[in-house]
Parts: sequence; C-alpha cells; structure tokens
Amino acid sequence: MKCLLPLILLLCPVLSVAEPSTNIAWTPDLLNFVKNGKPKNGQKLAQSCVGCHGEKGVSPIASNPSLAGQLAAYTYKQLRDYADGKREHMLMNSIAQGLSEQDSADLAAWFASLPRAQNPKSGNGALKKAKVLVSQGNGKKIIPPCFTCHGSNGDGEKQDIPALAGQQVEYFVNTLTEYKTGVRHNDIYGRMRLISEQLSEEDIRQLAQYYYQLN
Repeated sequence: MKCLLPLILLLCPVLSVAEPSTNIAWTPDLLNFVKNGKPKNGQKLAQSCVGCHGEKGVSPIASNPSLAGQLAAYTYKQLRDYADGKREHMLMNSIAQGLSEQDSADLAAWFASLPRAQNPKSGNGALKKAKVLVSQGNGKKIIPPCFTCHGSNGDGEKQDIPALAGQQVEYFVNTLTEYKTGVRHNDIYGRMRLISEQLSEEDIRQLAQYYYQLN
C-alpha cells in the first residue's frame, strides 16, 4: 500500500486536469428547451450573423459554415461550446459569450427553419471514395458508413449529429482536418476525432464535395 500511494499521488494531477469535451448534457428538459426556441427572436438576433453566414443562413464565405436547415440542437450545442471555450474560434467565442441560453436556442430555431443550400451538382465519377465511405464505410480502418449517423440524405440525426447536405466545401474540409489533428475536440466521446484520424486528405476532400452537392 505504501508503494502504491506515491503512484496514486503522482497520477492525481493528471486525472484532475481531464475535462469533458462539452458541458452540454442532453436531458429531456434541455431537448424540449431547444425545441421550443423562438424563431422570430432568432431572426432578429441573426441580423448580426448575416456578414458571415448569409441573410438566409447560406454562407457567402467558403470558410464559414452555412447554417440554414441545420438541426437546432446541433447549432445550440456549438454556440454553448463556443461560449464555454470548448470549441475555439476567436470571433465566435466572444459572440457566443454575449448570448444567453435562450438567445442560443432562438438562433438555433431560426436557422433550422430555413431551407438549406441548393448547390450545383458535378459529375460523381470523381467521388467514388466518398460514395463508398458514405454507404459502406471502411471495415479495415473501422470506419462506419457516414449514413448511419448523418442519414442517407445528409439530414443529421437527433441531438448533436449535424446535417451535412449543402455544407461549404472549404469549411467541411477544415472541420474534418481540425478533428483529425485534434485542434477541434468538442465531439462527444471523441467519435469524429477517431474517424477523421483514419481518413486521408483525398477522402476528406471527396466527402466535402459529395455533401456540398447533396440536395
């Protein structure tokens, strides 16, 4: 026991600094709170978001996400993660810190009510890898099919699984790259970090293009 005590004391500081990837804990009450967000108030609040995310939630800037049609629970989580510093972005951290939880729910409801981007389609011949990853995954790399979480039409699912259809290519690539490198780490259970680590740059590029043109 005397031998174990120094080891325990040595490990305690390491264990104490471990933090959750997010402060959001999805409960029925929280889900109902987000579900009952007020789109009209969200529309007013969103006037300050137009420059980066577009008047109708479709971003005019390739490196910024389109928010139109995004699941309200996902948008809410991201705003609260920015406010808590669980997700880092110089501009969004300061903006989100100025939003109440109700503001975040209202903004999320507004963007969810908007029709998502309808982007032009290109030939699918160059997206073979993406189509396999979406429909079959990669058993050798233990990558599940993308559709099992994000839906066959890229609509997203439940609490914190985002809709991907119509998303900006550059933003999509940057996001998966940040997961892959660990720069972004607010995914619950680290699931997107684990998956992205197994994806090549070409895989990520093709997936971004695939979902961009998915209407």
